[in-house]
Amino acid sequence: MISLIPMSPEQFERFEQWLIKDFAEDKIKAGAWTAEEALQRSQESIRKFIPLGLTTPDAYLYAIVLSEDSKELHIGNLWFNITQHTWGAEAFLLEITIFEQYRGKGYGKQTMAVLDEKARRAGASRIGLHVFGHNERALHLYKSAGYAVTDIQMSKEL
Repeated sequence: MISLIPMSPEQFERFEQWLIKDFAEDKIKAGAWTAEEALQRSQESIRKFIPLGLTTPDAYLYAIVLSEDSKELHIGNLWFNITQHTWGAEAFLLEITIFEQYRGKGYGKQTMAVLDEKARRAGASRIGLHVFGHNERALHLYKSAGYAVTDIQMSKEL
């Protein structure tokens, strides 16, 4: 069974360090940032959305926990923010990661179902997200969880 448990300060510190590096790498792969600027821009972007870390209002940061055979395993992380719009509240999924050794076992899809309930309880009537075009695994997960494409941005190298 999958649960979303609020991150501890130690988990958050590790998560934030990993996220800054991972987001920078994704932006480089996508051709949006150069390697020279990526880490700084990544750090600035992430801190914009969680300036107070775990105590940032409307930010929900969770450890993804698998309960199995009376053991609890930290198998990934999830982060969403709630934003208000004229039509209502939206939970925007900023990060979901299932650690490599736990991938391909259906835990991502189970986590997305638990996310639905957490977002509802936080007052959201919709969940939005962004996915990098090169992240085919995530694209498949989101489509299988019922997400529809709302916008596509494309580019071509010359």
